[in-house]
Amino acid sequence: MPPALGSTLLLTVLLAIGLVFFLRAASKDRTTVVEVHSPRPPVEVLEGLSQWLLQRGWRTDSGDAERRVLRFQGTVAASPNLALLLSLLAAVGAACLGLVVRQLLPVLGAWPLLLVAAGPLAGVVYRRRANRQEQVELRLISGDEASGSSLQLRAHRDELIALELEMGPRLQLASDGALLSSPI
Repeated sequence: MPPALGSTLLLTVLLAIGLVFFLRAASKDRTTVVEVHSPRPPVEVLEGLSQWLLQRGWRTDSGDAERRVLRFQGTVAASPNLALLLSLLAAVGAACLGLVVRQLLPVLGAWPLLLVAAGPLAGVVYRRRANRQEQVELRLISGDEASGSSLQLRAHRDELIALELEMGPRLQLASDGALLSSPI
């Protein structure tokens, strides 16, 4: 095997490995817990957050008055654009692998190029893994009319970011800001 062909094969295999890890990361569960504080009364904060979640399509799941917890449930859909991108990347990677295999084994003719047909499989795998039931949990840590309220929120990271951006100013929510400053 010529050295250029060996390095091309190595790079193509690394491309396939990178695609697998990208697929896993794209559909990974990113549930996060964050504490928020507000000078407003707990009833007002919980009511505001509950209404906001219901408007976004979340359903009331359950609650536990003893533990001071409200739970909401919803189905998170996969991004069609990301599914398309992953399918395209997989098709290009499969085509590259097909070309390398064709150079290594010319006896096979054009058959290795049919690996391109495996490209849409990446989008299907992503859609199956990314479509899932998610939960948002609001837990009242402390709540006095005088000192305001403290809540522990447990949800998908993107939902917590949206909550902080949209409801933070309205309900005067304050957190450590780690969600908005994190690069991931």
